[in-house]
Amino acid sequence: MAQKYDVAAFIWPAYTGDEPRTRPFWPDGMGEWQSVKNAMPKFEGHKWPRRPLWGYVNEADPYVMEMEIECAARHGVNVFIYDWYWYDDRPFLENCLNDGYLKAANNDKVKFYLMWANHDATNLWNIETADDYGDTVTWKGSVGMETFKKLVDRWITKYFSHPSYYKADGCPVFMLYDLRKFEEGFGGREGALEAVNYFREEVKKAGYPGLHLQLITWGNGPYATFNYKGIGGTEETTPLAEYLGFDSMTYYQWVSVVPFGRDYGEVLPDVQKDYDLMAKQKIPFIPQVSLGWDNNPRFKRLKPTITTNTTPEMIEKGLRQAKAYADTHDLPMPLVVINSWNEWTETSYLHPDDINGYGYLEAVKRVFADEE
Repeated sequence: MAQKYDVAAFIWPAYTGDEPRTRPFWPDGMGEWQSVKNAMPKFEGHKWPRRPLWGYVNEADPYVMEMEIECAARHGVNVFIYDWYWYDDRPFLENCLNDGYLKAANNDKVKFYLMWANHDATNLWNIETADDYGDTVTWKGSVGMETFKKLVDRWITKYFSHPSYYKADGCPVFMLYDLRKFEEGFGGREGALEAVNYFREEVKKAGYPGLHLQLITWGNGPYATFNYKGIGGTEETTPLAEYLGFDSMTYYQWVSVVPFGRDYGEVLPDVQKDYDLMAKQKIPFIPQVSLGWDNNPRFKRLKPTITTNTTPEMIEKGLRQAKAYADTHDLPMPLVVINSWNEWTETSYLHPDDINGYGYLEAVKRVFADEE
């Protein structure tokens, strides 16, 4: 029997040495595996180091991705959301998608779609500079209309046309990470609307019924950049997300939504409250589950915001909470989102590790695959 819900996990495509532009951040030539490999505990009881059971694999290798796709599908993860980047007028970190997933012989088993990670690239990725200069910008994430047209053409011709690209009622699903950066690149909301309309028109010209435009929303957490409950709206101004006509919204990471540096069980009731709040918005909300938060592998000094008690049993409670939301709300597609497949340096991943084994994946399977 087919699953009732599609389960989509974000992929951070930095676990490869095949992208030469990563060397200023991770000079060892293995991408951000360098930070994972070198991570050590910063206090007694700190749940690091964590080591991948699959080893420090190159996810731009199609044979590696065939193994990962098989594992994902077997456990009910049937969609990958690839973080997609464009910096310095060219793509960045496309290798894992282009050379890994797209060349995998079994990529029909797990669909994919794009999340344009249009945030600035900063020194956060370089552990030698992250503590003191992590906010220093290396490349700007915003683009203007001329560049945006090149991006739209690339998305449509290179990715939307692939038979495994994820669609809602025939419409390619495309996610935007940073709404403020998007607006900034086009000089304001009118320019941003022009860009959105152009994108939708080009998708229709390519033969699709339309575009399903999805937004990452942010809440009140310590790393929040803006808050959906306003997103620039006032009594006289329509909130920007509504003005631009987004078709759905979801979270990227709970740390940007609720206070997350505490026991996972204490977080779940607050996430439920935010689910309920998002359900009242005009744009449909897709439930999302985060597996934890501890970004200490990216820093030399202690970052105290750490989520504890992220056992497979606790994660299963979070997954069931998201499923309950999906069961009781009218969603634009049968979708639940997870952070993430492989965010090791934020300690939010489904990959099997030396602490929980395949426990997180088995929890997904119990909730979304075995019970259908």
